[in-house]
Amino acid sequence: MSSQFALLKTRRYGPFFGTQFLGAFNDNLFKNALVVLLTFQTTQWTAMKPELLANLAAGIFILPFFLFSATAGQLADKFDKSRLARLVKVLEIVIMLIAGVGFWLHSLASLLFALFLLGLHSTLFGPVKYAILPQHLREEELVGGNALIEAGTFVAILIGTLFGGLLAGIEGGKAWITAGCLLTAVLGYLTSRGIPEAPAPEPTLKINPNPFTETWRNIGFARENRTVFLSILGISWFWLFGALLLAQFPAYAKNVLGGTETSVTLLLGTFTLGIGFGSLLCERLSAKQLEIGLVPFGSIGLTVFGLDLAFASPTTLPPIPLSILPLLHSQGTLHVLFDLFAMGLFGGFFIVPLYALMQIRSDASHRARIIAANNIVNALFMVVGAGAAAGLLSNGLSIPTLFGVAAISNAAVALYIYGLVPEFLLRFIVWLLVHSVYRLEKSDIDRIPDSGPALIISNHVSFVDALVITAACHRPIRFVMDHQIFNWPILSFVFKAGRAIPIASAKDDPVLLERAFDEVSAALAGGELVAIFPEGKITSDGELCPFRPGISRILERNAVPVIPVALSGLWGSIFSKRDGRPLGNLWKARPFRRIAIAVGQPVNPGQAVPEALRNTVLELRGAEK
Repeated sequence: MSSQFALLKTRRYGPFFGTQFLGAFNDNLFKNALVVLLTFQTTQWTAMKPELLANLAAGIFILPFFLFSATAGQLADKFDKSRLARLVKVLEIVIMLIAGVGFWLHSLASLLFALFLLGLHSTLFGPVKYAILPQHLREEELVGGNALIEAGTFVAILIGTLFGGLLAGIEGGKAWITAGCLLTAVLGYLTSRGIPEAPAPEPTLKINPNPFTETWRNIGFARENRTVFLSILGISWFWLFGALLLAQFPAYAKNVLGGTETSVTLLLGTFTLGIGFGSLLCERLSAKQLEIGLVPFGSIGLTVFGLDLAFASPTTLPPIPLSILPLLHSQGTLHVLFDLFAMGLFGGFFIVPLYALMQIRSDASHRARIIAANNIVNALFMVVGAGAAAGLLSNGLSIPTLFGVAAISNAAVALYIYGLVPEFLLRFIVWLLVHSVYRLEKSDIDRIPDSGPALIISNHVSFVDALVITAACHRPIRFVMDHQIFNWPILSFVFKAGRAIPIASAKDDPVLLERAFDEVSAALAGGELVAIFPEGKITSDGELCPFRPGISRILERNAVPVIPVALSGLWGSIFSKRDGRPLGNLWKARPFRRIAIAVGQPVNPGQAVPEALRNTVLELRGAEK
């Protein structure tokens, strides 16, 4: 995990991280202080119910994302992003002056207007934040960079929430809130001056001032890549889920747990610490590469612990409001806090890979506008979520029941997205395999090209060889496999999700054989990776069988580089044919068995002779089978 923290020492990342951290801290310092004041001193400000006021404040803050994200995306693609960051920080200083006037005049309208402007500030900074990372970081640093941003953001939320709640509860708190917010805004501007230049990808872009037509256009950019668009839907759902949860915390702390103002900070702090830990763990669990298999893992945790939170919530209030220490000793509180931390942890697993996936697979020329589309859809989801929560609560639904409804809805949304893009579930199954049954060691994986077509050839040791290779490579791979294995009842879902290509011998099914070669040719012509096991069968003695001539036939139609791959350590595992049929001796299974994958230098198609390739794979494998 040290590698991602090393980014903080670099000029290409450190000042940007500090700017983002201070901005998130300031947003939450002001927003939480305001919500706590309005929740616990409601009658001094308005006749509206505290629960409805909290959801109104949440809706006002995110409304600018919906209205102005399209313009923000255009600005980030047209102008240098470091310059935009500095201008946004100047705007933050002005906003905090307006908030100070609102506190001084005791004007709810002025404070809500300042909250709206803070949402505008975040709207303008959003495309800068996520579009600047691919310009300043290498691809292998993106997961760690995004993880630090997410973790840092939620630590900033925690600290800002803590200070906001504390300042809201002290004598003369309004003046201290104003001073703290203004000081933070000034520090944010000074930090932003250290961000290095990030040249505009489209400096000649003509700004479309119409937010509605430009919004539709940006969504069109995002929809050009189905996986990117569905990632945006997943991100948006997470922010709906998270915003709905956070908006209820003040009322939940007061009316369900029976706590005081400071107990709100305890709930928010526990949840945000969970997200911070989950985000930082992503780089280690994904081995520094994009691992979208963590996304289903995250969604499962959000649902399980969301439901548990609904059932674990107390049903009776204590006789008097409890401060933090008495509340911690109250029955059921630790269970609630555990659920909140776990939801945050799994939320980190869910959100970090989706942001990295969106950045990597977006076209660089309009990446900021795709991120703007993400912000627009995020805002739409959160506005709808805030409205739905307010409506359900107004009709008598309790807050714990609302949490349960959100958890069940999370499961339904996850199943819908994974049904549309089975790649998520496939990667989840693969991730589970290499983190429970095996310990995978990788060598020279970067020799597999990041883009463009290539033919991967590998020795065939077990029934899970394709899954092991998939786990090692962040790019999707089309595997050519025996049609009988392809149609196995349980694993057929995995193979179909991975768009494997079934093949048969000329004797068994000549039509299927020709169709397979046609599919391989089309996949390579489309710039995809295709993998074959040229032995044509799984080894029965651990040794390499002769390579069949199908390689030459493929290369005759598509002259692409050949990537030799060697697997070792799988012989003797429960999925190999050693000691009889696979899975025949489950009692001999050894968890976390060490296996390895080694990738050789790409071979020119003109030199890719089957026997020579076999010798290369044998040399890569070494003595261990």
